Parts: sequence; C-alpha cells; structure tokens
Amino acid sequence: MDEILEILEKDARTTPEEIAKMLSMTPGSVRAAIKRYEKEGVILKYKTIINKELLRDEHADVRALIEVRVTPKKNVGFDYIAERIYQFPEVSSCYLMSGTYDLLVVVEGKSLHTVSNFVSEKLSSMENVRGTVTHFILQKYKEDTDILRKAKKDKRQAISL
Repeated sequence: MDEILEILEKDARTTPEEIAKMLSMTPGSVRAAIKRYEKEGVILKYKTIINKELLRDEHADVRALIEVRVTPKKNVGFDYIAERIYQFPEVSSCYLMSGTYDLLVVVEGKSLHTVSNFVSEKLSSMENVRGTVTHFILQKYKEDTDILRKAKKDKRQAISL
C-alpha cells in the first residue's frame, strides 16, 4: 500500500504538510495524490473512532456478529444475497467468508430485542438463507487497530527473593 495511505489510515488528521515532511515530498504532490485517491474511490471517507465505553451511555447500541449460511443464487453467486442483506439499515458491515459459514454480518440495534427481531424477521426469513448463528458483543478491547482500554497498572509492590 502507498505510504500516504498508510499514514492516513493510522491518523486521518495528518496534514499534507506533515505527510510531505515524513516522506520527503512536496505538500502539493501529497495533496494531489490524496485528491486522486478520493476521486478514484480508494479513500472512501475519513472516520473518527469513538470509544463508546467511556461515554457510559445506557442507551448505547447493541452489536452482534451474525454468521449466515446461504445458498448462492445461480449466475450471481453470493453477491446478490450479500447486497440484499447489507441494504438493511441495521447492518453496519457484511463480509464474504471462508469456512463453516458464508457471510459475516455485523448488526447494530437499540437493544437485544431489536437485534433478535432483525435476525428472526428479516434475515432468517430471506430466500437462500439456510441458517444463522448470532454472537452478541459484550466488550470491545481493540477496534480497527486501536486499543480501546489501556491495561491497568498493577499497584502491588514487586517482591523479589
């Protein structure tokens, strides 16, 4: 991957001037490369990662990972079914997987009940869906390479013999 993209992926707030210094380039050439990546769709958007655990929001969304087994549709394979699934507003991510299931779907809802209703009423009832397994996320420790919880320091005094 291009070094400019690697830097922006780690911190999208890095300015073209800072990137230019890091890579011994001119700010203008960095800006041009970024603009080209945006135009080509390589850079889709810039995103802030929020540690929602620190917000202590009792109304925070519930997230679940759902394993979905499907029967591929003739002439369009998994793409057709994946597209139908990721169009639902509850779906935040959808991946084609290898292994014991075909799609991994990340779903968000206001409660366990909301997510379970989505699975039972919308997802499981779809044509070509053969089965689902739902895993609710209880605690997030790391997301998109960022550690959300710092390790607690051991306050015990070290004793050596």
